[in-house]
Amino acid sequence: MKKYIATLALISSLSFVATANADAPVPGSVDDPMITKSYFDQNVQKAVKDALAGGGASTGDTSSGGGSSELKVVQLKAGQTLLAKAGAEVIVRRGKLIAVSTDGETIPDVTSGKDLNPGAPVELNHLLVFPRDGRGVKPDPKNNTDIYVMVRGGYSVK
Repeated sequence: MKKYIATLALISSLSFVATANADAPVPGSVDDPMITKSYFDQNVQKAVKDALAGGGASTGDTSSGGGSSELKVVQLKAGQTLLAKAGAEVIVRRGKLIAVSTDGETIPDVTSGKDLNPGAPVELNHLLVFPRDGRGVKPDPKNNTDIYVMVRGGYSVK
């Protein structure tokens, strides 16, 4: 009798396992949320490369030195103002500059963790991020050296 019960338990457990596996989603199908390495290689990497190659969102006016993710070196002369597009980044490499804002709002200085008020001096090698159009930098009237900045994103020089 014990052999009969053990055999019956074994057969029923095997049929349960077979039934449970019958409902499992097919790997790589719509019902399976996991992706395969081949899917990743074919689709996700291509999408990332396209986005990095310029297929992603543009950050500004390409005719006036922007729109790409690379840093561009820009020289400013006395009296010129660099106005950044929304999302642009600027790093002052050489010269004395002051913050400019057409709307009176501040410019985030990410390096120091402070906001720069219009007219405030910009420190060398500090990263400025421009959340909106109409903000930028211009040479300090006391500046007597060449001015170089690095810009990522859209900008215009006036």
